Amino acid sequence: MVLEKLGDSLKNVLRRIVKAGLVDPKLIDELVIDIKKALILADVNIGLANNICDKIKNRALNEKPAKGMTAKEHTVNIVYDELVKFLGAEEGKVEITKKPTKILLVGLFGSGKTTTAGKLAKFYKKQGLKVCLMQTDTWRPAAYEQLKTLAEKVHVPFYGEESEKDPIKILQKYEPDFGRFDVVIVDSAGRDALNDELISELKKINSTLKPDTSLLVISGDIGQAAQKQAQTFHNIVGVKGVIVTKLDGTAKGGGALTACAATDAKVKFIGLGEHIEDLEIFKPKNFVSRLLGMGDLEALLTKAQEAFKQEDVEKLGKKIEKGDISLTDLYEQMEAMKKMGPLSQIANLIPGMSGMNIPKEVLSVQEDKMKSWKFLMDSMTPEEKENPDIINASRIERIAKGSGRSEQDVRDLLKQYKQMKKMVKMIGSPSKMKKMAKLFGKGGMPNMGINF
Repeated sequence: MVLEKLGDSLKNVLRRIVKAGLVDPKLIDELVIDIKKALILADVNIGLANNICDKIKNRALNEKPAKGMTAKEHTVNIVYDELVKFLGAEEGKVEITKKPTKILLVGLFGSGKTTTAGKLAKFYKKQGLKVCLMQTDTWRPAAYEQLKTLAEKVHVPFYGEESEKDPIKILQKYEPDFGRFDVVIVDSAGRDALNDELISELKKINSTLKPDTSLLVISGDIGQAAQKQAQTFHNIVGVKGVIVTKLDGTAKGGGALTACAATDAKVKFIGLGEHIEDLEIFKPKNFVSRLLGMGDLEALLTKAQEAFKQEDVEKLGKKIEKGDISLTDLYEQMEAMKKMGPLSQIANLIPGMSGMNIPKEVLSVQEDKMKSWKFLMDSMTPEEKENPDIINASRIERIAKGSGRSEQDVRDLLKQYKQMKKMVKMIGSPSKMKKMAKLFGKGGMPNMGINF
């Protein structure tokens, strides 16, 4: 999960608001102290943490709730609103306004720069743009091969010279081809630290390439050194944005996100995993929603649209309306869900899920079960998958042996299927759908599974 510890701390703050009998100055003081601790532990600069907490406290004590809103809802909204403003408010975009748009990636060793180049190529290719990747990192031995492999994985053209040690010669050789593309992504060399050699090399690349956008790739675990690094790179190549990587792991991340947001180099993208698809436009509103356990329906729908074919969705929709669903349907949905990412990531996007306090271990076990079910269904006949009710004791024994799983595993799958079928019948009912809609809070904001 993105900034898990910070998110857990902030969700605890909101739960205190919800459980409180009265929102009074004493409670506000306690909440502000908790928020400040959470931000500082997430590597946010103390001055910045004090600034946001002062604003939250001032608004919570002096602003009156809007008509129809309780004091608790008003306080939650203030926390949400100030966190969004703190992270830049507007989403980060790199507009592709000319052909070719040349993007130069810069950063130190270990920031995930080359991997990010591949992710960025995938991101723009999905938009229907013609993209190419170019290697100018002649310092790191594996850089050429790594970027070439990523280009092949994304299915975009790759330019580079494995034996050439002068990045300027590589640029000059392939620059005549740039006009074929909408987006040219250039991966530059890094070092363990910003030294004179790297500075000189980047200045030459910047002068030769004349990039339309220079993006600094920075690791989420860099802490409060992020602001100085962003400013230094900006002085060298005119950084116009930042990509923060490794926000899915143990990285605190607050330093990189907030320090960059406090400079002219705004965060444009965030890296949320190791897969080539794990790159998102940085949208402060959506990001804060996840941190506070309110989910991110926009990101969830985007992932779903990419994972599920429209014709399959329509076909399944008709079956749901009839209250009829088979193991074949379950199998196909499981295959599509794998493309959306780990269950823990998906759960983080669903409004209200955090309020259910589902342990990570439970989600992990469920993911393992889904893998096991796939093996079981691979051992079934088409008839059994379409009509699971025909699966008797002898069939259970055969399926278990064929899949290398236990008979109890088969029974667990059939039990899950029956539960799912009941749920489908409920969802298929218009009256039940209206009841489900009440699970969401006022103004479109999910209530995190907690009643105010």
